[in-house]
Amino acid sequence: MRGEASRIADRESRDSLAPKLRDTHEDAWRIGNELFTITSALDNNIQLERSEERALTDPSRPTADKVAVFKEMVGDQVHPMTTEIMTDLVSRRWSRARDIANAVEDFGVDAMMYYADATDSTLQVSIELSRLHSSLLNLPVVRSKLYDDQAPSEVRVKLFRELFGDKNLNKVTMRLAEHATCNLRRRRYLETIQWLIKKFSRHMGQSMITVTTAAPLKEEQIKRLIDVYSAKVGRQVHINSVVDPTVLGGMRIQVGDEVTDNTVVAQLQNLHRRVQTEASPV
Repeated sequence: MRGEASRIADRESRDSLAPKLRDTHEDAWRIGNELFTITSALDNNIQLERSEERALTDPSRPTADKVAVFKEMVGDQVHPMTTEIMTDLVSRRWSRARDIANAVEDFGVDAMMYYADATDSTLQVSIELSRLHSSLLNLPVVRSKLYDDQAPSEVRVKLFRELFGDKNLNKVTMRLAEHATCNLRRRRYLETIQWLIKKFSRHMGQSMITVTTAAPLKEEQIKRLIDVYSAKVGRQVHINSVVDPTVLGGMRIQVGDEVTDNTVVAQLQNLHRRVQTEASPV
């Protein structure tokens, strides 16, 4: 939970800078990458968390000194918008050092969304993130490796690229998905992907509903699902249709982190578990 000071700082900074960040258009790609680099540096620099001066969050320290700290981490060749964002963040009061890293990451994701807007790929990225989430639901071993904090970040990123590098994913999708495993930030991998999906959904003013079936949905089925779930969630929804022949039949419907699995394969698995339970000696 963030303290009150951090909530106020985050809201005021976002209200002030979001329009400027949006107006950077395709430069937002560079800005987002720089902000992810700063997030990693903040997370990895234990001294920023434990020093008595609290480096970037010490309210008694001059803003110019705190700006100099972040420039030491990333150099002085960053984009002017990156400098403006960081200058604004370090000038505010934060409840704890970790909260400023969270705010930097949020701005990094926002920058990637604005780049997607500028390249007309926002919906594509949102769909790809949902499909990535869906594809990993049944791969627990892979998921565990993607958030294995005992493995070097380079190993986790290499694994992700081996699995998804040939899927022709949008470069924003790839960058966000790699960031999620490169810098775990005390989160499980799918937890981070779900957070990104929700951010994109809010950004688009829609909720993403991922529907997995053995065969392509018909137009009337999609329309019915849109009507039902728009009424259920109280906003317009987008149906992300995933075809997976291995489910055999039925539907798996994912709304946020809630999954309703009425596929044939899920029913067979449930039946198998019940038979095993009933056959087990008491």
